[in-house]
Amino acid sequence: MPAMTQQPPPGYGPPPGYGAYGPPAPNHPQATTTLVLGILGLVVCGLIGPFAWSMGNRVVREIDASGGRWGGRTEANVGRVLGIVSTVLLVGGLLLVVLVFVFGAVFTTSFSTSN
Repeated sequence: MPAMTQQPPPGYGPPPGYGAYGPPAPNHPQATTTLVLGILGLVVCGLIGPFAWSMGNRVVREIDASGGRWGGRTEANVGRVLGIVSTVLLVGGLLLVVLVFVFGAVFTTSFSTSN
């Protein structure tokens, strides 16, 4: 009779997420800050958006240049995109306010000169 080998019960093996290369790289120290600034820029105050955009660009560039030493690229990239969206909405809102004032001045001037 051949020798039977026993298989370990399911759930044994390397911990999930480690793979063949060891533990994942730690997040860049400012990756989460960029994400928080992007969220705040979109939800609370649009003036924060350009800062999230700028910081996100820098952090993503540093993560890419680190050669795998830093993680957190997803957080930094999402913060950067939210900063871009917030900045576009901020600029669009400012243009709308300027257009309202310009058209208001034009209509006020045209109505006051016709009387």
